[in-house]
Amino acid sequence: MRTNSDLGAPSDLAPVGLPTAATALYSVGATRDIEHACMVGLTPHVLMQRAGLAVARLTLALAPHARTIWLACGPGNNGGDGLEAAMHLKQWGKNPVVTWLGTPGKVSPDTATSHQRAIEAGVSFTDQPPAIFDFCIDALLGIGASGGRAPEGQMAQWIGILNRGDAPVLAADLPTGLSAETGHAAPLSVRAQFTLSLLTLKPGLYTAHGRDACGQIWLDSLGVAAKTKTFEPTAWLAGMPAMPTRLHASHKGTYGDVAIVGGAPGMTGAALLAASAALNFGAGRVFVGLLDGGLMRVAPQQPELMFRAVDGLNLKSVSVVCGCGGGDLVRHHLPRLLSSQAPMVIDADAINSIANDSQLKTLLRSRGVRGLQTVLTPHPLEAARLSGKSAADVQHDRLSACQQMAERFGCTVVLKGSGTVVAAPGQIPVINPTGNAALATAGTGDVLAGMVGARLAAGLLAFQAAIDAVYHHGARADKRSAYSALTASELVSLL
Repeated sequence: MRTNSDLGAPSDLAPVGLPTAATALYSVGATRDIEHACMVGLTPHVLMQRAGLAVARLTLALAPHARTIWLACGPGNNGGDGLEAAMHLKQWGKNPVVTWLGTPGKVSPDTATSHQRAIEAGVSFTDQPPAIFDFCIDALLGIGASGGRAPEGQMAQWIGILNRGDAPVLAADLPTGLSAETGHAAPLSVRAQFTLSLLTLKPGLYTAHGRDACGQIWLDSLGVAAKTKTFEPTAWLAGMPAMPTRLHASHKGTYGDVAIVGGAPGMTGAALLAASAALNFGAGRVFVGLLDGGLMRVAPQQPELMFRAVDGLNLKSVSVVCGCGGGDLVRHHLPRLLSSQAPMVIDADAINSIANDSQLKTLLRSRGVRGLQTVLTPHPLEAARLSGKSAADVQHDRLSACQQMAERFGCTVVLKGSGTVVAAPGQIPVINPTGNAALATAGTGDVLAGMVGARLAAGLLAFQAAIDAVYHHGARADKRSAYSALTASELVSLL
């Protein structure tokens, strides 16, 4: 049996899971640059050998009792990785069956070499997948997909069989049809149970459709992790932020004040959820300026909240969370709030009001010019309104859309959704790894806004406050099954 030591590289195959520290993510272009840099000093074909060995080793670990293993291989180097894996599996006593879209003489030298090695090892090649198989490997395209052309012919047929669920699927480097950079999945794309990312981790694994398409993510940096670290990441996968220390010799003023502005008639719950979240996430005091005409003066379930008239809030000593359930009424208060020096979280209806008012947009941009701490927390539709795009355009490239909004308005932007993105001017964007579908209930966004407000009140800068709150918001949801809903009130209780 060949081992990684035969190839001059130590084994670094490992599941990614939740990283304890920020982890670098690289675009396709950056990954190719890293690959080319790593080839200097290595003999030809070595990286493909290491990639194929990594795929074979993980297959053996995931399905030790599998006998017949179908490998769907494309015509490019991703297919070459699959051919190399098939050779190892054959040598280890398995029955790999390969369907290959390549043509000898028309593939890269590395792929041609792996094809020949597979033939010499006695690997079976067929035009159609085997009737029965125990495990399958998607090595059709990897990061080689380009041009946006929909799969057709045999590739389309094979994707359909891979998705049929007859056996678990391991995607080599990336599920076919998933964009490595954006996480956008083509209408016809592979839904894998496992993904082995090769050389680098890519942003698309963790945002948009990525987490649904990839299943459990593994990484093998092919023995060149040290050289990879010399390249600037395209994005970061957030690590676990430290919870702030609460000193014994402290008081409520130590942790800052938050003022919530929102809660129009019929929507006071949104403001109260944000307020409760801010209080439970560490704010010393929370003031609530409701827009309900003074109907509420105390929250029976949270009597610690202090109600004030919005115009009577002292904006010199608080962090403001504005918009939660504010409706159209919040627009009247935005000029004063945006013109203040207070750190601000702008959410929901406040974002919609700014999107429809050029003067408010100017006031928002001026906050960035003045160096004030501001966080926008839109979901994709709110982001579309603010940026003048469609929600589909925003979702098609979440990283780019978020960074563009941050640069345009000079503030931190939290683009919520699967793989929430946090961006700020001059910063490498961050993708959040926590959270699940249990958060898909009304009010959880209001809870997040309150949590960001609490971190701003504690003195964190906007970018870090947003990263911190988003991570902990999702981590609390991860305590619950993704298959059951988590109400916003329950989420607050988990803080």
